[in-house]
Amino acid sequence: MSIIYLLIGCSVLLALIFLGAFFWAQRSGQHDDLYTPSIRILLDDENESSNKK
Repeated sequence: MSIIYLLIGCSVLLALIFLGAFFWAQRSGQHDDLYTPSIRILLDDENESSNKK
């Protein structure tokens, strides 16, 4: 029965670590622009095409 207390404690600790990482990512601006990375592959780079000539 004592192992269940250890497992609950470990799971709560792990959840707090993930919650802290999420809030750190929010503060550092990781989730500011979700649209541009998805369409970046569709846009042509002007610098690369001019360098190849």
